Amino acid sequence: MSKRILITGSTDGIGLETAKLLISQGHQVLLHGRNSQKLESVVHQLKTEFPEGMFESYVADLSSMLQVKSLAQSVTARHETLDVLINNAGVFKAPNPITKSGLDLRFVVNTIAPWLLTKKLLTILPTDGRVINLSSAAQSTVDLEALAGKRKLNDGEAYAQSKLGITMCTRFLADKIGSDGPAIIAINPGSFLGSKMVKEAYGRKGKDLSIGAEILVRASISGEFASASGQYFDNDQGSFAQPHPDALDQEKITQLIEALDSLIDLG
Repeated sequence: MSKRILITGSTDGIGLETAKLLISQGHQVLLHGRNSQKLESVVHQLKTEFPEGMFESYVADLSSMLQVKSLAQSVTARHETLDVLINNAGVFKAPNPITKSGLDLRFVVNTIAPWLLTKKLLTILPTDGRVINLSSAAQSTVDLEALAGKRKLNDGEAYAQSKLGITMCTRFLADKIGSDGPAIIAINPGSFLGSKMVKEAYGRKGKDLSIGAEILVRASISGEFASASGQYFDNDQGSFAQPHPDALDQEKITQLIEALDSLIDLG
């Protein structure tokens, strides 16, 4: 059965590879990118490989909460249902990691934006739908002062904290909606895959992107993930695994969610 799937950050890397795999299997993919020219180039490329109607595109800068809200509005205005949301877009390193509102770009794009986008799209995600949040093997305790832009972090610290943040959001939302909404799942697609982000961060080519794309496809459509809401899948191990202890700490999760909601109008 064909599904409609939105993938953020799908103009290159794991996002684009996942999009191609899903389209080749007959699913409709909603492509998202920050740069309109790059997005148009990807659409042109896909038109040479796949039938039109199998994909459509949306432009939004996820470092702006106004644009995140606009993205959600555009999708809901065009579609009554969305089967799967893959929150793939991520940032590790940037020339200027501080947004106009004074927040760390890694927290905004990797944690706050997917949290807000998911909440805005829940109205069109069916009970058998799925939300796939891109986590990482790199997870460390979230410094709420740094999250609020009051303390600066280096690239690695900000990235690891932002990825634990989205993993904690996964657990919170899964517990909150229970069986009344889609399955919410956190996935580490694989460490040191050959994405642009890995190349910029570590100066290495990285492993085959298909490793990450294939697990995201499985998580999106296969039965093995249908009842995995709230869980964390570590593709380095090839199995479900325990996340960082903070992702199981209800008090810390609640504190994080309150902090995220207070920052939504600033991002």
